[in-house]
Amino acid sequence: MYTPALDNILPDSTHMQQVWDLLHTAPYTDPAETDALYIRALKECISFHQRHNPFYREYLAFNGFDINQLQSIGELDKLPFLHANFFKTHVVKTAKDEEIILHVTSSGTTGQKSQHFLDKWTNEAMHYISDVSQQANGFITDAPCNYLVFNFEPYVGFKTGTATTNQKMMQYAPKVHVNYALRYNGVKGHDFDSFGVIDRLIEYQQEGLPVRMLGFAAFLNFTIDKLKELGHDRLLLHPDSRCLFGGGWKGHADKEIPKDAFYQKIHDFFGIPLENIRDKYGSVEHPISYVECSEHHLHLPTFERVIIRDVQTLEPLGYDQPGFAQLISPVITSMPSHSILMGDLAVLRPASACKCGKKTPFIEIRGRAGTSKNKSCAIAASEMLKRG
Repeated sequence: MYTPALDNILPDSTHMQQVWDLLHTAPYTDPAETDALYIRALKECISFHQRHNPFYREYLAFNGFDINQLQSIGELDKLPFLHANFFKTHVVKTAKDEEIILHVTSSGTTGQKSQHFLDKWTNEAMHYISDVSQQANGFITDAPCNYLVFNFEPYVGFKTGTATTNQKMMQYAPKVHVNYALRYNGVKGHDFDSFGVIDRLIEYQQEGLPVRMLGFAAFLNFTIDKLKELGHDRLLLHPDSRCLFGGGWKGHADKEIPKDAFYQKIHDFFGIPLENIRDKYGSVEHPISYVECSEHHLHLPTFERVIIRDVQTLEPLGYDQPGFAQLISPVITSMPSHSILMGDLAVLRPASACKCGKKTPFIEIRGRAGTSKNKSCAIAASEMLKRG
């Protein structure tokens, strides 16, 4: 079985000692137990960017921020943020060019691209957070699986963040067969292979192994509808089959159905237990994974905090009030994206509002505010549905 291991992957435990200590805590620990360590780790991260990134140093000075203002979690809202869209038009790296090991973008084929450059520390820490979050949610098993990936088939030089993430997701259970829904067409583009997907699902059902379906939700919804059109009332898969989505329905909102209804549709058609159907949340600009719990809530991992800000004044809000989500994590060292204001509208809920037992708050994503020019991977992908 794949086992997350921190000490074997991060390059230097002394590089970010407070962050290192934070990463050694359990992924959904009560914030009251980790707030002090989190603040120490965040100050360590801020200081690192101040020393090595002239832009960020000047940006903090422009905003009148002194790191000594950050003494407790109560002062967290004083930390300036960059808007996620900043990275669509600017490249601001803290790491040196020779330290960059991975370059990912947010858009698959069209639209403005957010770019993120990852050094070894950030890349490995990001993957470790994903690993321990998936482990805590029961998604790491040793049962061989067939994979159907509703995302872009990779090719040499393809840098989309969601495609990179899905490669990582396929480490959580041994691979037997892997097939992609969005096939590379040989001219650096992709086409939705709807009938190929249907053929693979029928083959997977006959083979009888668990099936893991990853990627964009809209394509699985389309596939179920097409299977029904072809006369399949149900296509029962192995009961340990699982779905893990990411990317949403952006660009295809007219076909989106409520999450509960969509999950029930998957359960009714494939027989997959509802607790095995999950969504995840993350972004190229701030690559920290949020994974749904068994109650389908996106709990914050221990290594992350979220501030909801008023959409007009940007003043911080409390629980149960919708606003823009500011995501803050001390683990990102390659770029100053450790404090990012997303274009997502979200609501923060207390841990007590969920029955799963996790001790961290959770966020509900209400949608994305933005223009049609700011296309994400999901938007680029959904355009293939119109062609398919």
